Amino acid sequence: MSELRALVEKAWEERTSSDMDSGEIHAVRETLAQLTAGTVRAATPAGNGQWEVHEWVKKAILLHFRYSNMRPLEAGALHFFDKVEVQGDWTGKGVRVVPPATVRHGAHVAPGAVLMPCYVNIGAWVGPGTMVDTWATVGSCAQVGARCHISGGVGIGGVLEPLQATPVVVEDGCFIGARCEVAEGVIVREGAVLAMGCYVGASTKIYDATRGEEIPRGEIPPRAVVVPGTLPARDGSHATYALIIKKYRDERTDARTALNDILR
Repeated sequence: MSELRALVEKAWEERTSSDMDSGEIHAVRETLAQLTAGTVRAATPAGNGQWEVHEWVKKAILLHFRYSNMRPLEAGALHFFDKVEVQGDWTGKGVRVVPPATVRHGAHVAPGAVLMPCYVNIGAWVGPGTMVDTWATVGSCAQVGARCHISGGVGIGGVLEPLQATPVVVEDGCFIGARCEVAEGVIVREGAVLAMGCYVGASTKIYDATRGEEIPRGEIPPRAVVVPGTLPARDGSHATYALIIKKYRDERTDARTALNDILR
């Protein structure tokens, strides 16, 4: 892996002065192949609740766009014109893929996942047992954990640039309700529930009604049950959009958000 990383870094440093040589092109291709296989990730848990961004992986993805030409592509009966191939043969991978779900090369979908007609972009990770529902989008390098439900029309934001930016992370066991948008490197911690229509970015205010106080932005706490709402301005002149933590998960919440195994 260190040799692969070194070749990618070398190609990145020389990207404005020369074309990549065959070894560097191979390194970029191999990085994307390992992203697809799940042996390389754009971001990984680093302990103590932190996530480590692997900038060299993002560089490989961007370099792939640099040396690749537009060309006709096919995935089953679907036809495209792009620089990145679409994964088409799911035989033996343990993933249920409902047409016209689209997964670009360089994204990993783990065994046991279910993809309704959705879109998973390059560099993304979708964990085992997760369902990505109809018209949902998992953006470039976004990380979605195991046993999550990404409901219909959800947007999980991606990021390739700036290189050091953390992608959106949805940890294990989360439920993201229909038409939610999670962007700007927000981390949704394990077991959290976002009700339908929640929009959250790095600057979105988050109010914990169970404690009666605002909490740090950019992160949804573990097992929090969150709904959209507003918070008043200090001078009372207006209200601004906010997310409200109504409670933390209990047995009733678990029952309402459980994935239906029969659909698998």
